[in-house]
This record gives sequence, structure tokens and C-alpha cells, in this order.
Amino acid sequence: MEWLWLFFLHPVSFYQGAAFPFALLFNYLCIMDSFSTRARYLFLLAGGGALAVAAMGSYAVLVFTPAVCAVALLCSLAPQQVHRWTFCFQMSWQTLCHLGLHYTEYYLHEPPSVRFCITLSSLMLLTQRVTSLSLDICEGKVEAASGGFRSRSSLSEHVCKALPYFSYLLFFPALLGGSLCSFQRFQARVQGSSALHPRHSFWALSWRCLQILGLECLNVAVSRVVDAGAGLTDCQQFECIYVVWTTAGLFKLTYYSHWILDDSLLHAAGFGPELGQSPGEEGYVPDADIWTLERTHRISVFARKWNQSTARWLRRLVFQHSRAWPLLQTFAFSAWWHGLHPGQVFGFVCWAVMVEADYLIHSFANEFIRSWPMRLFYRTLTWAHTQLIIAYIMLAVEVRSLSSLWLLCNSYNSVFPMVYCILLLLLVKRKHKCN
Repeated sequence: MEWLWLFFLHPVSFYQGAAFPFALLFNYLCIMDSFSTRARYLFLLAGGGALAVAAMGSYAVLVFTPAVCAVALLCSLAPQQVHRWTFCFQMSWQTLCHLGLHYTEYYLHEPPSVRFCITLSSLMLLTQRVTSLSLDICEGKVEAASGGFRSRSSLSEHVCKALPYFSYLLFFPALLGGSLCSFQRFQARVQGSSALHPRHSFWALSWRCLQILGLECLNVAVSRVVDAGAGLTDCQQFECIYVVWTTAGLFKLTYYSHWILDDSLLHAAGFGPELGQSPGEEGYVPDADIWTLERTHRISVFARKWNQSTARWLRRLVFQHSRAWPLLQTFAFSAWWHGLHPGQVFGFVCWAVMVEADYLIHSFANEFIRSWPMRLFYRTLTWAHTQLIIAYIMLAVEVRSLSSLWLLCNSYNSVFPMVYCILLLLLVKRKHKCN
């Protein structure tokens, strides 16, 4: 069982596991109505501060600073202006931190600190919550703090008004991972009593533990296969396709395990899917929809279901507000949000082109493929093609060096996205002729 210990000894997994007792304690105290709403906000905020210091050390300042500045902007600006200013500040701060990582990796050629990497990951999640909240305020879904810091209220009154914002931005179950929780759901959970029955919560958490156990067993098996075979540097011709596919499978299994662990922590604290939703409010969206991801034959479906809450956030933040080339703008922003490493820029732009091709190819196929044997053959072929293209994109995004990216581009794996690119050009030309 050493492999299971390795999973929990991963820095983020370790700290997420350490936060479990406090998440269960918070949920229990909410069920018992043992403390006030203000005490609940403080409990979540204090837990977030303690977890940040424990996991990030001195780098926690890089998360606390933008959180404080974001709350100041939220409380002082008019609702129509709040999103523009908070978005610009948050993305500028995050970009500066990512540039620090670039300087360490590409200029100094040194491995970055583990604590600094955890900080960057937490900062990216903070950007999601800040922009989600600012959009809610701008769209009138959340009422802004009345008067803000410009009113003549005392300092204690200002702090009390800002406490829900501080608590939301830094609450410990979502500090290091987890799907995006809207401010409305967060506020409803804190202000209301727990909707989770202890026995139901126990079985739900047990099922998630079994899922993590199964995924880690698969992870170990795939790791041994990858370690025993050739790498991308020494593989030859068609062997490189197998290498990329198995390595991408290893990445996916790791993501699935961590997403389910993050989901379990949110569930333990009472922020899971069983929470009753108010009318018009979006429900809880888990990040790992493994069943859909592994059986879909469409790249566009994979893009919507991979890290679902982030995909929905990107759609709301960028796609719905873009007038020209919304798909390309969304994936380009995703590359910016992830850090603008060369592999990420190439991978996300490639993904955008593949999604655009996916729409046209499947629309064309639905018009001409009628018989069920041909449809079955078509689905099988496109499923395999989708999995190989996703493996190609995933390795491009994950590799850090330009040399590794060049090896990937020069391998036989590039044939699969090239096929979609050629079909895209042909179908676009056909579409223009038809019009």
C-alpha cells in the first residue's frame, strides 16, 4: 500500500487531507446550530488563513494581498465598475507571480519551490472566486456592500460588512482545490442550517474514497507501464503514439484523483451537491465527470466536461462577452490564466482549432451518415481520434521545455490534429460555397 501513501504525501493532497477534520467539525457545528453566522464566517476565514500559512509559508502573502485588495475594490466601487477593476487587478497580480515562475524556470534554470507552486495554484482559484463575485455584483445577482468604505460608518461596521467577502475568497475547503462555488451558494450554506444528513454524508464520502482508491490502483498500473517503456525522447515512429497516449492517461488519472479529493473536502464541509438550491441558482458542478470524459467521441464535449466548473467560469467570463472569435479568445485567456508557458499557449490554441473543427465535422457527418452500422463505425473512429488528440494537447500543455514540445510536434502524434485541421479548411471552404 506504499502507492496510496505516495498520493497522500503529495503536498496538496496532504494539506487537503489535514483539513478534513476541520471541514467535518464545521459541518457538525452547523447541524447543531452551535454558533452564529458571524462565527461561521470567521471559522472558515481563520481555517483558510491557517491552511495558507501551513501550505505556502511566507508565500501566503501573495494570496492574502490580492484578497484584501479585491475586497477593498468590491466595497468601494460602483456595481457597474467593480468587475472591470477587480479583473484587471487580479489578472495583473497573477501574471506577475507567473512571471516569477518563468524567471526561475527559464532564466535561472532552477526548479521552483513546491510552496510557490501551491501558491500559484491557490492564486488561480482565488481569481475564479474574485471574478465570479464581481460579475455577480455587476449583474445584480449579489447586492454590493451598501455604502462601502466611502460611508461614515465605523471601522468595525466596515469589517462586518466585508467579512462575508473575505470569508468567501479565503474559505479553507476551496483554498487549494475544488470546483468553483458561487457566492450565493456559499452565503446560503453559511447562513442556513446544514442540509446534509450525517449518515448520507458518510456514505457519500465513503464512495468518493473508493473512487480515489480505484483510480490510484489504475495510476500505479499505468505508471509501471510508462516507466518500463520508452519515453518521448527515445521512442520511434508509431511507438510515440503509444507513449503519448499512456502518459496522457497517467495525467488524467492524477487529475481525477485530486478532483475527487477536493470534491470530498467541499462535501465534508457541507458545500457539496446535496445542498438545497434557491430558485434560479446554479447547482453544484463537480470537476470530474469521468464517465462522460472517457466515452465521448466529441472534442467539444470533452472541453465542456473537463474541469467543468472552470469551463463554465471561462464561458461566463470570456465566451459570452466576446464579439469576435469567442472560442479562440476563451482558449487564449485560459492559456493566460494558466501561466502562458510555451506548451500551454500551443496546446490551448490547438484545442480551440480542434473544437471548431469538431463542430463542422460532426454537423457534416450527421447530414450524410444515416445507417446505424455506419454511425457505430463513425462513433468508434471519432472516439479513438478524440482520445489521441486530447492526449496530444494534454502533453503539450503539461511539458515545460521547448525541446520536449518540439519532440512532440515532430512525432507521428501530430498527424491526428493535422487531419482535423485539413478537414476544417475543407469544410469551411464548402460552407462558404454553399452560402
